[in-house]
Amino acid sequence: VQLQASGGGQVQTGGSLRLSCAASGFDFGDYGMGWFRQAPGKEREFVAAIDRIGGITYYADSVKGRFTISKDNAKNTLYLQMNSLKPEDTAVYSCAAGPPGYTGSYYITEGEYNYWGQGTQVTVSS
Repeated sequence: VQLQASGGGQVQTGGSLRLSCAASGFDFGDYGMGWFRQAPGKEREFVAAIDRIGGITYYADSVKGRFTISKDNAKNTLYLQMNSLKPEDTAVYSCAAGPPGYTGSYYITEGEYNYWGQGTQVTVSS
């Protein structure tokens, strides 16, 4: 199983980035997926989740209205579109694959996820 996140970088406040997570080694279309982030000196926190077919999404309050999670099952790829970025969004962003689930199921706690990628750094300067 591999989850490879990419697309991070350094942007100014108000800028945008699109993260991608390429998945392999498991049936991507059967899994709900999620994004988490970890800032320096802080615990990893939930950012966004999506169900197996990409029809149901859920966001942390801190990113709601600014970030959009999506998945392309044909391309085995998860995305996170991040707009109106703030310095407090600075963190390493990681993607995760939850257990095979029913359509409409998504997961918001770390312990629910089976597989994790290594992460990509996002830095937002003021």
